[in-house]
Parts: sequence; C-alpha cells; structure tokens
Amino acid sequence: MNMSIGYIWEHSPVFAKGIWIVLAIMSLWSLSTAFGKWWNLRKAQKETLKFAPEFSQFLEEDNLTAAIDLALTYKKSHVARVLGGALNEVKPLIMDGSVTVSDINSAERAVERNMLVEIVSLKRGLAILATVGSTSPFVGLLGTVFGIINAFAAMGSAGSTGIAAITVGIAEALIATGFGLLVAIPAVWFYNYFQTKIDNLTSEMTYVSKEMIDYLIKGVSGEFGRSRFTREFNTAAQKGSAPISQ
Repeated sequence: MNMSIGYIWEHSPVFAKGIWIVLAIMSLWSLSTAFGKWWNLRKAQKETLKFAPEFSQFLEEDNLTAAIDLALTYKKSHVARVLGGALNEVKPLIMDGSVTVSDINSAERAVERNMLVEIVSLKRGLAILATVGSTSPFVGLLGTVFGIINAFAAMGSAGSTGIAAITVGIAEALIATGFGLLVAIPAVWFYNYFQTKIDNLTSEMTYVSKEMIDYLIKGVSGEFGRSRFTREFNTAAQKGSAPISQ
C-alpha cells in the first residue's frame, strides 16, 4: 500500500488538511518572528558593544556634547536610545552650570521612562512565540483526536477490523501529533533564548544608565555642574565676605 505523504493528504478529510495548514502557518509565523527578532537584537548588541566604551570615554572627558552626538549616531543600539533622550533633557542644565539634585532626579526618571519603552520594544514578538509554543501541541492533539475518529469510522464503513481499514486515519493522527510538536519545540526554544537575551540587554541598559547618573552626581560638585548655592557661596567668598560662623 502506498503510504506517502501525498497519498495520506489526498485521502484525508478537509478538517485534517485544515489542521495541517493551520500548523504550517503557525510554524512560518513563529520562525519569521524569531528570525526578525534575532536579526534586530544582533544589530542592537553589535552597536552597543561599540557605543558603550566610547560613551564612557566621553563622560570621563566631560564632553557631554560628543556623548549626545554619539548616542544619536547609534540608532540601533538600545543603550544609545535610552541615554540619548535623557541627555538631551539635561544638557541645557549642565551646560549653564545649574545642575541640582532635582535635575539629576529628573534625568534618572527620564532614563527609567526610556528604558520602559525600550524594554517593551525589545519584547515585541515574544507573545507570538509563547502563543505558538503553548497552543500548537493542542492543535496537533485536536488533529490526532479526529484522526482516530476517522480511523474508527473507516473501520466501521469497511466492516473490517484489519489494519488496512484504519491505516490512513492512524497515519493522519500521528502526523498531526508530530507536526504539532515540531512547531512547538522551536517556538519554546526561541522564546526562552530571547527572554534571556533581553534580560542581558536590560542589564546593559541599567549599568550604563547608572554610570551616566553617577557622572551627573559627581558633576554637581564639579566645576561645570556645581549647584547655584555652591556658586553663589564661592563668589561671595572670593569678594572677601566674612566666613560663616561656626
């Protein structure tokens, strides 16, 4: 007996063919999503590896303008997108030497907002992989159930209990089971892989953003970023004002 895939497809009912088509669509959907996600994360991480050391160097040199320009250059880097917006907000304050604790808190909140937006963007598509990974085995199981039903129906119609009467139904059921697992396993694997990858990228964003906040905190007492009170006190001292009594 010819039991090729073509023969089974030809003799399977419409419902079984529909199950296979649905599983094929789910597979293509999850694989295309996984490839797109992998490609985007690869480009983001590649740019971040170049951006982070250059950005840190500019901060050490107190070259804020160059740091902002650098962040705008690396448009694919998740870290650059997070820090670029925050630096643009605090740049006018830093450049006129009026940074205060409140300004630093505002910068920190800006970083947190940008991080939330970026994390949502990084996680886009994971729901598709999770849905495909969790539901495709059940879609395959549905095909299995109807394949067994078709096998018993064929056996009843033929009036025979021989294996030949139920071969197509059993093959249909087993193919649906295997197809469902074949779709689910890569989807679950990719979901776990990207979840771990995004956690690592989130750690990178947190580390570099904390580095920038530390830079701003140090700048409050520095020459370019001292607070208004500090500048006014030093100005008065330079004019010969009496020291504050103890």
